Amino acid sequence: MNETLVVNDSSATPVAGEALTWMEAESPEQNGSLEFSTSPLEFPVNPWDIMLCMSGTVIACENAIVVAIIFYTPTLRTPMFVLIGSLATADLLAGMGLILNFVFQYVISSETISLITVGFLVASFTASISSLLAITVDRYLSLYNALTYFSEKTLQYVHLMLLGTWGVSLFLGLLPVLGWNCLDEPASCSIVRPLTRSNVTLLATSFFAIFVLMLTLYFKICKIVCHHAHQIALQQHFFATSHYVATKKGVSTLAIILGTFGASWLPFAIYCLVGEQEYPPVYTYATLLPATYNSMINPIIYAYRNAEIQRSIYMLLCGCFQANGAYRSRSPSEV
Repeated sequence: MNETLVVNDSSATPVAGEALTWMEAESPEQNGSLEFSTSPLEFPVNPWDIMLCMSGTVIACENAIVVAIIFYTPTLRTPMFVLIGSLATADLLAGMGLILNFVFQYVISSETISLITVGFLVASFTASISSLLAITVDRYLSLYNALTYFSEKTLQYVHLMLLGTWGVSLFLGLLPVLGWNCLDEPASCSIVRPLTRSNVTLLATSFFAIFVLMLTLYFKICKIVCHHAHQIALQQHFFATSHYVATKKGVSTLAIILGTFGASWLPFAIYCLVGEQEYPPVYTYATLLPATYNSMINPIIYAYRNAEIQRSIYMLLCGCFQANGAYRSRSPSEV
């Protein structure tokens, strides 16, 4: 008896004695949201669940390497790498959550495990998005307060941001487990069962607030970068090509960061606000799957492109460099 995420579709009329497919419902009272079912399936595994599990596997593998590199490399202890480590840890947990969600759907039939898994995923993805905001704040501070960035005060700010990030994420993840779910009131279910419509609205609204704040900070970062380039040009009495290239590269990098983040999460966040549980479940899967890709891309943007992390990987895999060699730690504004 398999247990899987299925979608209830009130418009589907199964033939008597015929097993329901993963796209059909058990009862007309439960409409188009993702939910657990213990009925015999025509297809043993939901293809969308397979894709989510595959995405989680790639995410977990990528971010596990980043976490291991930062943990075992003493030189990677600056505020920037602490925040990158927080992001990688959150994405690693999110990847593991997707894998566990797949395993529990088809092995163990339990509402309690369902709630714990959903809460774990909510907390992990919330921590991932919040860590991205913390990295943005850190990059802004590294430019706005460049002279005092490497002080103890900056490290205190980082620790406070991490405390807030993981504290809020844990709180939001515990809400479904502590009772804010729709198991007792199916009519209040959202597009993702067992989360309620109000719970999903809160999460989506929080995402939009974080996204707007990141846009504002990156706009200010662009202004600071362009201002610095202009000051250098005035000092040298001409705008050197190298300065133009560096400025263009920096702005392009910020555009890629925001574009990737927005393209991954905006469709799902918007659908959380406008979608109803009666809607076809394929819409939920089609918007949720790209959202998971953000955790797959994060280590490439924030970690693997970093020269110090690249050097640590070479040391780990090839032994090409001396472990105690001098290497200057760069600020986030240089990354």
